[in-house]
Amino acid sequence: MALKPLGDRVIVKADEAESQTASGLYLATEAKEKPQTGVVVAVGEGKLDKDGKHLPMPVKKGDKVIYGKYGGTEVTYDGEDVLILRADDIYAICE
Repeated sequence: MALKPLGDRVIVKADEAESQTASGLYLATEAKEKPQTGVVVAVGEGKLDKDGKHLPMPVKKGDKVIYGKYGGTEVTYDGEDVLILRADDIYAICE
């Protein structure tokens, strides 16, 4: 990926939306809920502290994360849909 996030931003490739319920019913395209999980594909340098030093980022490339439902900005770049969000919008790392 040629996108490089700036500051404390992170680029995430969202997981695919579920097409079937747990009981086996198929969902219409409009009824699919947006996923809140994905894989980090790029990470910025981090925020600057008051002395001008970069604070460490809480995630790294390849981490599977859970993020806010309405956080970030959806972007299509080179035919690939990604989500750009701030590190603060990421709630957890899945292990």
